[in-house]
Amino acid sequence: MKRVLIVAIIAALFATFFALGLNDYLTLEQLKNSQAQFDQWLEAYPLAVPLVFFAVYVLVTALSLPGAAIMTLAGGALFGLAQGLLLVSFASSIGATLAFLAARFVLRNSVENRFGDRLKAINRGVDREGAFYLFTLRLVPVFPFFIINLVMGLTRLNVWTFYWVSQLGMLGGTIVYVNAGTQLAEIESVGGIFSPALILSFVLLGVFPWVAKAIVRFVQRKRVYKGWQKPTKFDRNLVVIGGGAGGLVSAYIAATVKAKVTLVEAHKMGGDCLNYGCVPSKALIKSAKVAHQMSHANEYGLTATQPEFSFRAVMDRVHRVIKEVEPHDSVERYTSLGVDVVQGYATIVDPWTVDIALNDGGTQRLTTRSIVIAAGAQPLIPELPGLEDSDYVTSDTLWDRFAELDTPPKRLIVLGGGPIGSELSHAFARLGSQVSQVERGERIMAKEDKEVSELARQAMAADGVSVLTEHEALRCEREGDEKFLVVKHQGLEKRLPFDQLLVAVGRKARLTGYGLETLGIRTERTVITNEYLETLYPNIYAAGDVAGPYQFTHTAAHMAWYAAVNALFGQFKRFKVDYRVIPWATFVDPEVARVGISETEAIEQGIDYEIARFELDELDRAIADSATTGFIKVITPKGKDKILGAVIVGAEASNLLTEFVLAMRHGLGLNKILGTIHTYPTLSEANKYTAGEWKKAHKPETVLKWLEKYHTWKRGGAKK
Repeated sequence: MKRVLIVAIIAALFATFFALGLNDYLTLEQLKNSQAQFDQWLEAYPLAVPLVFFAVYVLVTALSLPGAAIMTLAGGALFGLAQGLLLVSFASSIGATLAFLAARFVLRNSVENRFGDRLKAINRGVDREGAFYLFTLRLVPVFPFFIINLVMGLTRLNVWTFYWVSQLGMLGGTIVYVNAGTQLAEIESVGGIFSPALILSFVLLGVFPWVAKAIVRFVQRKRVYKGWQKPTKFDRNLVVIGGGAGGLVSAYIAATVKAKVTLVEAHKMGGDCLNYGCVPSKALIKSAKVAHQMSHANEYGLTATQPEFSFRAVMDRVHRVIKEVEPHDSVERYTSLGVDVVQGYATIVDPWTVDIALNDGGTQRLTTRSIVIAAGAQPLIPELPGLEDSDYVTSDTLWDRFAELDTPPKRLIVLGGGPIGSELSHAFARLGSQVSQVERGERIMAKEDKEVSELARQAMAADGVSVLTEHEALRCEREGDEKFLVVKHQGLEKRLPFDQLLVAVGRKARLTGYGLETLGIRTERTVITNEYLETLYPNIYAAGDVAGPYQFTHTAAHMAWYAAVNALFGQFKRFKVDYRVIPWATFVDPEVARVGISETEAIEQGIDYEIARFELDELDRAIADSATTGFIKVITPKGKDKILGAVIVGAEASNLLTEFVLAMRHGLGLNKILGTIHTYPTLSEANKYTAGEWKKAHKPETVLKWLEKYHTWKRGGAKK
């Protein structure tokens, strides 16, 4: 009831303001026309006029009415710099706080109820650095003050903090505007506008935010680095910790621009992707796909045969592929590029110093202007009773462990229904393992739309994977040589026997062992960074899996560019990392690839969207290849061809997706894809046909009717 009353009062005051035409008084022209009258009132009522001005200013600001800028100029014109500044500064801050409180009281609960999960990160940031967020916003004129008042009211920022930060943050702009007002009071002609004093006021208004932001950044740095002694000179421009995709790209960029850079890697160059992830898994998937094609050769007019193979030879091929790719990421290659590669364990001892425990013995200490942390991620191991005695493997350890086997694991349990678990489940099933995939959630590949998850489940089940969703792993047990995973499903426990258990429930960032704790660098599942990939210390950056939010090799490389460039040239220009167009793919068969938002996310975000869809069983090349399972689905705003997201399920989906990634990155719509010549017969034509489906749904019916009449007329008016 109180909320309704407050809303009614605000609405009534707002309506009265415009109904009485009071907005006509808050213009520059009216200010100059009325100045003489105001001067008379001020002389007659030296106390009442400032008080009325103060009250009106508070009301205008509290109700977010237009005209605050004119009233600020009026403060200088009517009262001079000193008194005008005093009145405007306090009135604007009090009015802003009232608007802040109104938004909090009326709107915050409903906003939190609707967007609670999405606001958690914002509230954490406000709790941590709310004062600096607000202060920075107050310094940037592009953000209207009334919007800042209302939006900050929806956060959990302390009221007193909001008031004093607003008072301080708006002071510089208030001084400039009030000073400009004192000059406006002296203007008698159009030529007077160009007086040096007035021009200087507006120059200061434009320059002030940049100066103030520089001051804020300087103060932040002083606060962060307090207690640390900065070296007077440095051994390196950049030290990179981690030799995976993020670290390699960071070091490469630094060397390319002739910076002195050291890359520290404790284990294998190339990181997880080369040694444990992308490369070995795709090599295994290829062997599994060939085996599947042999056993289904009848689909191509050939005689189907059960493939005979040595599993040890398959795993040897996997390691051979790793060896063939290895030179691309080797110590020798990066040394030749100008990178100082050091093999050892790095520890950050202060913001500019890294100690390295060398693999071959001894230590090395380096001072550096900047540091990039690219330590990657590692498998997440659940706290499951009996797991340590189960001889389990992970996506990191299976490649060496399984290389010792002559045959694929007879009974393999894959714990986890995400992309890694799904890819490996499908591959081992095709190689002859009896695979049970255990997933606690209601479906596998839960980040995809339900129809995509279901299609992937059906494809995997057709190849022999027993997909057990809504099965919660409870413990591992042993009975002699037999091993079991005990799961719970619909309230009942059951035991699943296995020969090998693959744990693939996700990966976690490597956050310990290299000095984050000593420096107080905050972590929450990942290293906490800002939009420039800076950590707590502006000269220490994080990129790749260790920083999130995506654990993809291509994203790590993407982030590494921003980290390296900001680390080396941030004093001149910093770049905000761009996550707008991030593609990903899961290499089950058929492949699943996506960029942008899914249909589920569009619904959750309340977007008025529509779908352009094309089924691959209508594509000539897919029919010729017997690869008709799947579809392309593109999400667009209602009535527009702008691509918000694209999902492809089918053969070569990861490759087909690239056209949509390019289009989204450069703002090209479906009409552009439709107007692009695609080679016939190829799978890529499916992209064009999907765009054609959008076009058909938006054909100009009225124009077509008139064209029909035109052609009828051209035939002489006769209908046949």
